[in-house]
Amino acid sequence: MSTMFLHDSKTLLSHGAAWAALAFVVGCGPEGGLISQADAEPAAAVYAEPAATYRQAPATASQEIDASRRTAIVRAADVAAPAVVSINVLRTQRVQARTLWESYFLPPNAQRRSAGFGSGVIVDAAGIIVTNDHVIQGADRIQVSLSDGRDLEAELVGTDPVADIAVLRVQAEDLPVAPVGTTDGLLIGEWAVAIGNPLGNYVGDTQPTVTAGVVSAVNRNITPSSGEEGIYLGMIQTDASINPGNSGGALVNAVGEVIGINASIISRGGGSEGLGFAIPIDRAMRIVDDLLRFNEIRRAWVGLEVEPVEADPWGRTRGVRVSSVIPGSPADAAALEVGDRLLSANGRPLTGPLDFEGVLLDLRAGDRLVVLIEGQPRQVELEAAAFPSLTAERIRVLQDMELITVTPQIQAERGLANDRGALVTGLSATSQRSTGLQPGDVILQIGRLPIRSAEQLAQVFRELSGSSGRLDVYFERNRGLNRRTLYWRGN
Repeated sequence: MSTMFLHDSKTLLSHGAAWAALAFVVGCGPEGGLISQADAEPAAAVYAEPAATYRQAPATASQEIDASRRTAIVRAADVAAPAVVSINVLRTQRVQARTLWESYFLPPNAQRRSAGFGSGVIVDAAGIIVTNDHVIQGADRIQVSLSDGRDLEAELVGTDPVADIAVLRVQAEDLPVAPVGTTDGLLIGEWAVAIGNPLGNYVGDTQPTVTAGVVSAVNRNITPSSGEEGIYLGMIQTDASINPGNSGGALVNAVGEVIGINASIISRGGGSEGLGFAIPIDRAMRIVDDLLRFNEIRRAWVGLEVEPVEADPWGRTRGVRVSSVIPGSPADAAALEVGDRLLSANGRPLTGPLDFEGVLLDLRAGDRLVVLIEGQPRQVELEAAAFPSLTAERIRVLQDMELITVTPQIQAERGLANDRGALVTGLSATSQRSTGLQPGDVILQIGRLPIRSAEQLAQVFRELSGSSGRLDVYFERNRGLNRRTLYWRGN
C-alpha cells in the first residue's frame, strides 16, 4: 500500500487531516513521510478507537493468511500424500562382456545386483499397494518405505504388463489409505496433483514430492518411441510434473481422491515437459480385483476385430472399420458385419484401432459394449463374454500338461495359424525343459497322425503307456511350424 500512495502524495497533502487518517489506517503514517505531523494529530484523535482496533489486527490477519494458504491443493496433498510410498527394488542381472578384452576377465554366467526405485499408493487397509509393472519388473526383493519412516518387505500379488499395473501386499498395522476416486465425469482443466518419489533414496527423508497442474486431456493413446516397449491406452494427460521415480505414484483430484496411477512422460531431455500420463484408477482397481480374487487378469472378448479407415488430406480419421467377426461370438450375435464403420464405443469417439482397444481393455465378462454404426439410427449393444480359451474344457496329460481343443473362436482369440490341434495352456518348468514345449504351443501331429483335439492327444498318450520309443512332435509356435523329437519311455 505504501508504494501505491507514494505516487499520489501531493493529493494526500492537499486534503488535510481526513486523508491523513486514511493514510494512518493503511499503514502510511507520519513515519512514512506522506503527511505532516500537524495533520496527523487531529486524525489520531478522531480515529483513536479504530486505531486501537487496528493494533489487534496482525493476529487476525495472520490467521486469515494462514487459512488462505490452505488451498484445495494443500488439502488434497494432506489427504493422499501419507498413503503414497517409495518402492525400492533389487534385481540380479546377467553381465555380458561388451568387448573381447572384457570377456577374458568376466567369469561365465557373471551376475551383478542393481537397485531401482519408484512409487506406489496404498489403496486398502489390508496392505494392498498399486504401482507400475515396470517399477518392479524382474525384482528379487521389493521394499516399501512409508512416509512415516517405516520400511516394509512387500509381496508381489500379481502383475499386468499389458496395462503396466502391479499389485503388492505389505503386513503392517495403522496403514494410511488413499481414498479411491473415479475417472467418470473427469473434467478437462480441473486440478490434478501428482504425488510420488522422484528422488528415490537421494534425499534423507521419505516424504513424497507434490506437484500440481490440471487434467490436460483424457483417453490419450501413447505409442512407444524407437527402442521402447509397450502401448498405453486411454490415459489421463496432465501437466503436473511427473519425473523418473514418480512412476506408480498417485494422481489425485482437488479433494484428494486418487484418479490415476502415474506411468509415463513424453520428454526430449529426460525431465518433465508438462506431458505426463496416468493410468485411470478405474482400470487399475479392476486389475487389483482380478488379481486378488482370481490370481489372473480376466478381460472380456467380443469376437470383433477392426482396422483403420481412410484418412483425410490432413491425416485425420473418423471411426474404425470392422475387419472380421468371429462366428458364434458376441459380435456375431449382435449382427455386426465386416465393413461396418464404428463411430463410437461406450460413448468414446473412435479415431483409430487403438481407441477401440482401449475400450476393450476395460471390459470384463458380462459388461455391455455399446457401439454406434455409421448409417444406423440406433446404437448396437453387445454383451462381452469370457475368452473362449478360458471357458474351454481342460484335458490333463503326462501329469502336468494341460490342453484345450483349438476351435475357430480360440484360433481368432490367440491369432493362431491353424484351426485345429491341441493348445498347451499349462506346463511345469521341468516339463518345458524336458519336452521343449511351452504354453501357447499347438500340437498338430504326432508322428504321421494329425491331432484334431485335446482329447485325441490324450488318447494317443494313453495308448503309448507301457511302451518305449521315439516320437516326432509337430507343433505351431508363433504361427510357425516346428518339430521336436521326444524319446518315450513307458512305465
